[in-house]
Amino acid sequence: MKKITVLLSALCMAAMMPATSQAQGQFKLVEQSLNDPDNTPLPVFPVPSERQVKWNETEFYAFFHYGMDTYTGEEWGSGLESESKFAPTKVPNPMQWLKAAQSAGMKGGIAVVKHHDGFCLWPTATTDHCVTSSSSENAKKTNVPKDFADAARQLGMKYGFYISPWDMSSKYWGESDGKGGYTDNYAKKVFLPQCVELAKYGNEQFEMWFDGATGGDHAGGYGSKTSTSKRTIDDAQTYYDIPNLRDSIHNLLPDAVMWGVGGEARWIGNEEGHAGETNWAMGDAESGDENGWKWHPGESDAKATTGGWFWKSYEQVLSAERLFQMYLETVGRNATLILNLPPDRSGELPQATVNRMAELGKLLTDRLGTDLALKANIKVSETRDAGANRNYEATNMIDSEKDTYWAPNDGTTSATITLTWDEAQTVRYVSLMEYIRLGQRVKSFTVETSEDGVNFTQRASNVKTTTIGYKRIIPLNGMTASSYGTGYKAKAVRITINDSKACPLIHTLSVY
Repeated sequence: MKKITVLLSALCMAAMMPATSQAQGQFKLVEQSLNDPDNTPLPVFPVPSERQVKWNETEFYAFFHYGMDTYTGEEWGSGLESESKFAPTKVPNPMQWLKAAQSAGMKGGIAVVKHHDGFCLWPTATTDHCVTSSSSENAKKTNVPKDFADAARQLGMKYGFYISPWDMSSKYWGESDGKGGYTDNYAKKVFLPQCVELAKYGNEQFEMWFDGATGGDHAGGYGSKTSTSKRTIDDAQTYYDIPNLRDSIHNLLPDAVMWGVGGEARWIGNEEGHAGETNWAMGDAESGDENGWKWHPGESDAKATTGGWFWKSYEQVLSAERLFQMYLETVGRNATLILNLPPDRSGELPQATVNRMAELGKLLTDRLGTDLALKANIKVSETRDAGANRNYEATNMIDSEKDTYWAPNDGTTSATITLTWDEAQTVRYVSLMEYIRLGQRVKSFTVETSEDGVNFTQRASNVKTTTIGYKRIIPLNGMTASSYGTGYKAKAVRITINDSKACPLIHTLSVY
């Protein structure tokens, strides 16, 4: 039983009551008792929405930059390209793309279906600058969002689309209203209708990706004869009518997180595949903000190849070891990883990319596929009293259930968790997950191992073991570039939570 003080209907009553009644002190504070039969810990705000939780659970997914730039060799086209420049040597094959991503351990993918040049990879009623206007027969048969969504559903993967708000091909983008501002023609006639068209390819979409580019000093675009004209906007939120867009998309796609201008997930601050060792799911950039007022988790976009975001003939694929390092520094640091795999001019991924994804998947399985914690004995310094329908036992951390967690009592902000085995195990990584539905809490922790079960040595002492969040993976040797090593013999692993914003809630503890 918890007691809270509440102000009963103050705002509503203020609007209805005459001033004389208010002056006579009609408002009063009353004490109300609320039942909490499950003894649930109070949330630490902010907390994620249900769609943000599902998005975080995706963890690792692919980016597929493909479009007009694949055929021009550009990264940011001008919007002036002839539609017939888009000429795939085969009909693009999103099934092949997604199978390669799945072999790497990815749970989904996002296809670029319109980049800044404005060329649309589906038949659209909003512009002629699209696949149906190309003279290529393979282009005319192209419908990337349809084929991508169909393939994802068949493979049991999540899917979403990148649609650039900036459109260099549209006469409406940045159109002046003659009064020092802009018309709303682009949002109403082009951008919002395109988003609605894409929503119709499946309401299971988990993310809609909106780049934040707004023109700036980049040259080219509609109305330019010399490719040197420049158009820009100064307020993307207003210009793209983001509040209306957000409501419309969420009505059509209840699980779709709007990345970028949508404000539901943030850019981690670099394109190199690393997040901050300290990383709060609030605020901005690599480390977030412990005191941020809204849930704003980080996504790390990175390239699996040495070229650009779009395919280049000279590019090579990064090594599986380097990609594994990216995984540790993103997924292992409370971010998601969206890894770019660019299809070539055939509309398929090069075989070298396909092979490397399979290698990466094997590394992830070999290194993080056998959880030694599942056969350990687990003890904690304190356990919260069970409720009528829920308990908070230590074994909740190793039960593989999504909605259970270990918790100590209210007011406890430091605690220990100890795993022991009868026989020494070779250990290399420790993974921790908080129960983020009730907020991110842990501010400091340490990891130790013991070869004899009695004497403990701190591991990864050079790592900032501060935040955990959705997931934190600690290489015990303190290195992400050469994390596997020889490992450590251990009959015990001890995690000490040194500080937490409120009682820590650990959802899963794994040892590899």
